[in-house]
Amino acid sequence: MKTHYFIAGMVLGLIGMSACGNQKQTQETPVEAVATWDNYPVGHIVFDDQAPQTEGSKIYHRIVTDPQSYIAEQARAVLATLYDSPNDSIVPVDTIHYSLEDIDGISAKDGGNGVVSIFYSTRHIEKSFAQNDTAKLFFETRGVLLHELTHAYQLEPQGIGNYGNSRVFWAFIEGMADAVRVANGGFTADARPKGGNYMDGYRTAGYFFVWLRDNKDKEFLRKFNRSTLEVVPWSFNGGIKYALGDQYDIDELWHEYQVAVGDIQETK
Repeated sequence: MKTHYFIAGMVLGLIGMSACGNQKQTQETPVEAVATWDNYPVGHIVFDDQAPQTEGSKIYHRIVTDPQSYIAEQARAVLATLYDSPNDSIVPVDTIHYSLEDIDGISAKDGGNGVVSIFYSTRHIEKSFAQNDTAKLFFETRGVLLHELTHAYQLEPQGIGNYGNSRVFWAFIEGMADAVRVANGGFTADARPKGGNYMDGYRTAGYFFVWLRDNKDKEFLRKFNRSTLEVVPWSFNGGIKYALGDQYDIDELWHEYQVAVGDIQETK
């Protein structure tokens, strides 16, 4: 089945290092963890610049001189965040078609059955480079790429429908993609949304998942990803119990998180 996952418009301009309110700053995936994946076949990467005449294309090539190697490097960071080792049950990816396109939006992943397509908008590149800040654009480009590559390699919930017809499925998919981006330092310190609910997906869920990793179990993201293989039909509460233990409840953890990051005040 083909999937078509988008970066939400809400992430425009959000780049840099992550933090959860008054919690300690989230650290990037250790280099040694990524090195474990050095020989893992991330898939044949086909880079296709479909908009070479655009200013965005020219800017991209100035900051990313070897797209295939750069994409492979970020793919290994994603794999190191989602899985324990190359021996795990990993989604097979044979080919990644990565294209620059002169279209609206930011980026999206499409495809399935081992063949993945990701586009990156040259118009978004131009907007991100409006102040001629190369470091800012490079950080944004990496963050967006981490999100989309997560869609290529992450496991998917079973027994509850699909991305298009199940909000639980959608919230897990987009929440985990932004969790990987958060875990690898892909957002600014003020990028965490306040309030909301984990069912909102994207950053709202992503920062929550990383908080669970930092405060409950350092293996949480990997266990939560794997829960989709073990908990069928999948649910948030089922995934939480698989990853952390039967004593935990998703809504209670969400409340604890909201108190911890200062979004709500505990009543006495």
